[in-house]
Order: sequence, then C-alpha cells, then structure tokens
Amino acid sequence: QVQLVESGGGVVQAGGSLRLSCAASGRTFSFGANSMGWFRQAPGKEREFVAGINWSGGSTDYSDSVKDRFAISRDNAKNTVYLRMNSLKPEDTAVYYCGALVDYRSSRSVSGYAYWGQGTQVTVSS
Repeated sequence: QVQLVESGGGVVQAGGSLRLSCAASGRTFSFGANSMGWFRQAPGKEREFVAGINWSGGSTDYSDSVKDRFAISRDNAKNTVYLRMNSLKPEDTAVYYCGALVDYRSSRSVSGYAYWGQGTQVTVSS
C-alpha cells in the first residue's frame, strides 16, 4: 500500500504564506524514484494542476496562476514533498492534494497521477 498524507493547510489572510507537506510511505513505493505533483480543487471546480517536481528536485513545473508565488521542493531522505505558497490570494482557496506521477505524458493532468492523499484545506481570506 502507498500512502500520501498532506498537512499544513489552514486559514490565512490575503498576502500571507503557508507551507504544505506531503509525506509518502509504503513498502512498494520508491519515493526517491518518483516525480510528484500538487493539485488543488475548489468547490464546484475540477481538480487542477498546481506544481510538479521530478525525482531529484532538479526540474520543476508550475501553472501560470501560481508561478512566481509558489515553490515546490522535496526531501528524499524524509520521503516528503513540500509546497511553499507566498502572496496568497482568495482565489487560491481550495483543497490541496499531492500525487505521484505515473504517466510522464500527462504530468499536468489528474489522469497522470496515482496514490492521492486525503487533501489539506487552504482558505485565504480577503
């Protein structure tokens, strides 16, 4: 079994910052060999890509809406991927999920990921 557990969400005022964490575990899951991604889902909307990072952390990708404000990173020794979110806006309000990339052709699509966590709520007040 592979488990991904997100944490670090909360309520923050616009302009504030949060750091999300996603801890991976599972005997059959080689965290250090997997690219990882963060997605988010706002009420009534589809889950959307936020950021992705390759296995070593040497390559990252961001959606246009968060580029220059968010930073994805990872610590393979701790089997954890992070999402640092700065200059938060009310439109960033959503449940944030992490996933493990299983199809490199779909690195920005939900269908390209597996082993989703339960999500962590981020609420940005204006």
